[in-house]
Amino acid sequence: MSAAAERDLVVAIRAEMAGIAPSRGCCRRAEAAALAPFAREASLARLAVRLGCDPDRHEPYWSWTTAAPHCRAAYLRGLFLTRGSLSLAGGRTHLEFVLEPDRAKRLTGQLAELGLPASQRARRGRGVVTWKSAETIATFLRLAGASASLLQLEAQRVARTLRGELNRSLNAEAANLARAVQAAARQIEAIDRLEAEGLLPSLPPRARSVAAARREAPEATLAELATALGLHRSAVQRQLERLEWRSLSGETAGRPGPGRAAPI
Repeated sequence: MSAAAERDLVVAIRAEMAGIAPSRGCCRRAEAAALAPFAREASLARLAVRLGCDPDRHEPYWSWTTAAPHCRAAYLRGLFLTRGSLSLAGGRTHLEFVLEPDRAKRLTGQLAELGLPASQRARRGRGVVTWKSAETIATFLRLAGASASLLQLEAQRVARTLRGELNRSLNAEAANLARAVQAAARQIEAIDRLEAEGLLPSLPPRARSVAAARREAPEATLAELATALGLHRSAVQRQLERLEWRSLSGETAGRPGPGRAAPI
């Protein structure tokens, strides 16, 4: 997702949450309690008025302790709109609330009650309550009512995960292919050296047949060579290793050179 698309999605999430009109009077009061002291943006001031509060007045009385779950969700939605920020930069999801230190501490405890644990730290005299877990942030957005935008966010997250898995798979496949190409080049070089030294005809029949198959199909995998020869893959691998060893050991007439033992 491009940086512009990330910014647009954050704007869409905030717009969707700001457009929610709670049907219950208790939820309107709860959201107004979060908005009242902070709603300085025009859109949030209008929302505060729609909820029945004056954005320039102090926070109306509201109690988290006695509030119903739907009222708590409305309160957190208002708090996010006024004191929260969301970042999706670089595929990393980060949401934070910036509040007075004592209120940040209180919010951390309230979020823990909802099963949404957050970290807390101080920054320039303010309290910062942070989520970095994409799953936790998605749960919060769902709770706060941003369901439509959340679908887009989840789709982007799934697509990013799939791209990452595909890239890892392609990288692993490329590495395996490079190793196979290097091994095949070594094997053919060994076979050519044995032939140049006149040692190839003295090898056992199975070794000669594997050598011939490798020469005919330098790009073939061990499994493909095994199928063509009617052998097990491990048998083909052992013969190719033996060919490489013999080409370097100075072995003649199928017997190991001085001080060397043939591989098993």
